[in-house]
Amino acid sequence: MKYEPDHLQQPVLAVARKDVATLRQDFTVQQALDAIRQRGIGEKIVYFYTVDADDRLAGVVPTRRLLTAPPEQRLSDIMISRVMAIPADATIMDACEAFVLHKFLAFPVIDKQRRIVGVVDVGLLTEEAFDIAEREQTDALFESIGFRVSQVREASPLRAFRFRFPWLLATISSGTVCALLASAYELTLSKSIVLAFFLTMVLGLAESVSVQSMTVTIQALRTMRPTFAWYGGALRREAGIALLLGAACGVVVGLIVWLWRGAALAGVAIGSSICLALGTACILGLSVPALLHALKLDPKIAAGPVTLAFTDIFTLLFYFSLAALLL
Repeated sequence: MKYEPDHLQQPVLAVARKDVATLRQDFTVQQALDAIRQRGIGEKIVYFYTVDADDRLAGVVPTRRLLTAPPEQRLSDIMISRVMAIPADATIMDACEAFVLHKFLAFPVIDKQRRIVGVVDVGLLTEEAFDIAEREQTDALFESIGFRVSQVREASPLRAFRFRFPWLLATISSGTVCALLASAYELTLSKSIVLAFFLTMVLGLAESVSVQSMTVTIQALRTMRPTFAWYGGALRREAGIALLLGAACGVVVGLIVWLWRGAALAGVAIGSSICLALGTACILGLSVPALLHALKLDPKIAAGPVTLAFTDIFTLLFYFSLAALLL
C-alpha cells in the first residue's frame, strides 16, 4: 500500500474487504453450513455476521460457536447480538483505534442503514503499525538533524543541498559561539587542564538528555494540543527529572575527577556544571518543540538543530563560568 501523508485519514472502505460472510439470523446451524459450502467463505474469515430480513446487521457468530452448536439450533440463539461495527464514513485511523480499544479480530463496516458493506480484520492494524514504525525509524533520525527523508529521497543534488545546508548552518553557528566562549575562558583552561579532558563528556551528556526530552515532547505534541496547563505540568515533571539526572551524573563525574586527578575543586566545578547543564537540557528539550508548535512550525524538523545548538551554548557557559569561579 503506497504511503501518502494523509493515508490514515483515507476512508476505511478503501482497505475494507468485500468478501463478507453473512448469514440469515433465522437459519439453523445446518442451513448456515450448507450456505457456506455453497457460496464459499472468501479469505481471512474470522467471524460470521448474521443479518435480518432487510439485510441489516443483527449479530455475529464466532466460527468456533458455529462449528460446535447442534445442527438444528437457530443462529439467532447462538449469535452475539451486541456487535461492534465501524461506520462506512470512518477513516483508517478510526479503524486502527477500534482494534486497539476493543481487541477484536475483525469489524464489519456498515452504512447508515446498518447494512454490511465490508469488513476489516486485525491485519490492517498490523500492516499500518509496521508501516508507520518503519517510516518513523528512518524519518526520526533525519528529522532530528533537520530534514525529512521524503524531501531528499528523489531530490537532485542541488535540491538536497538546499534542504540540508540551512540546518547545518545552525550547527556551524552554535559551534562558532561555543568556540568564542572557550576562547574567552582560555586562562581558566590553562589553569586546569582537566577541564579539557571532560569537555566532550559534558557536552555529550547534555545533548543526550535534550534529545530524550525533545523526543518525548514531540511524541506528545502529535496526539494533543498543548496548553499552558499542559506546559506547566510537563515543565514540573521535566524539572524533577532534570534534578535527578543532573545530580546523579554530576556526582559520578565529580568523583571520577577527584579520584583520578586528585582535583577536588575541579570535580566540584565539573559536577555542578553537569547538574546545571542537564537541567537546562531537559527544559530546552520540552520548551523548544512546544514553542515551535505554538508558532505553527514543524517541531520534528526544526527542534533538533535548535535544541542542540542552545544546549551546547548553555552547557559551555555553565562549564566555564563555574570553573572560573571555583578554580
